[in-house]
Amino acid sequence: MASPSPNPPPTRLTPEQLSTFHQDGYLIIPSALSPSTVSALLTETHHLLTSFPLSEHPLTTFSTGETAPHVGDDYFLTSGDKVRFFFEEDAFSTTPTTSTIIAGQQQVEKPQRQLTKPKHRAINKIGHYLHELSPPFHQATFTPLHVSIAEQLGFRDPRVLQSMVICKQPEIGARVLPHQDSTFLYTDPPSAVGFWIALEDATVQNGCLSFAKGSHRRTPVKERFVRKVTGPGTEFVEVEGSRWAGGLEPEGLVDGVEGAEYELGEVEAGTLVLIHGNLLHKSEKNLSSKSRFIYTFHMVEGQNEYDSRNWLQPPDGGFSRLFDA
Repeated sequence: MASPSPNPPPTRLTPEQLSTFHQDGYLIIPSALSPSTVSALLTETHHLLTSFPLSEHPLTTFSTGETAPHVGDDYFLTSGDKVRFFFEEDAFSTTPTTSTIIAGQQQVEKPQRQLTKPKHRAINKIGHYLHELSPPFHQATFTPLHVSIAEQLGFRDPRVLQSMVICKQPEIGARVLPHQDSTFLYTDPPSAVGFWIALEDATVQNGCLSFAKGSHRRTPVKERFVRKVTGPGTEFVEVEGSRWAGGLEPEGLVDGVEGAEYELGEVEAGTLVLIHGNLLHKSEKNLSSKSRFIYTFHMVEGQNEYDSRNWLQPPDGGFSRLFDA
């Protein structure tokens, strides 16, 4: 007897799903991508990881801010309309500084970083223009489901930006501290929504997401991640505009992130997770032998102010219009 055909991917949210997203700040949608689409995205990801030239790479690492400042070099800041590769911090070993006396002169050899993993097992993430420069990721981004979600959430001019594959590599995939996506993609008022798509099963062992349910209604966006005014680099500055998404009715306040309680979000490959821009979420380090590849992109309201201080600046022609796809 033939096995039943899998259900087709959904094309819009049900009223119950929409209510859950507004109440909890996130929504888990199983089987949002077909197995064939997941397979195509994984094939594209592995091609990208194995084919980029290491000899021309500045070896930029992506830091989540726990052990080193957030990334802010030119390779990162000019990646908004490119496909670039950012290494895991723990993918390198560092030789110690040495000092020797030669002919009466002190000779100092600076520390040298050496990759300890093959390059395809050392990348933290690929970004940030996959949705335009990679045909498989473009096709998986501009879908009827995503258009319907934007419409159901009340977006008037949804713009797509900051698309990434996050690899969460075996043994070294970095922990991500509690954060809000609108901190990094600030509009006034905040409007970011994350579309987080599992390309592999995400489990406790390999660093699945955790969510502070309902924190989008209790936690304002207090800081934003911006380009420094003087000199290169990035920094966090206090939000001077609105700290709450438009139409949101706050329910009390949480002073910081210390008091938040988190729920695990283990999901299977093909699952889409919607994440409100004010929602606190995090993930732990991957200490397992299995990777946790995911694809994510973000959506902001194009009619809200997105200023020149944001770290990610729009390419020529502006951020991609979801409704024009």
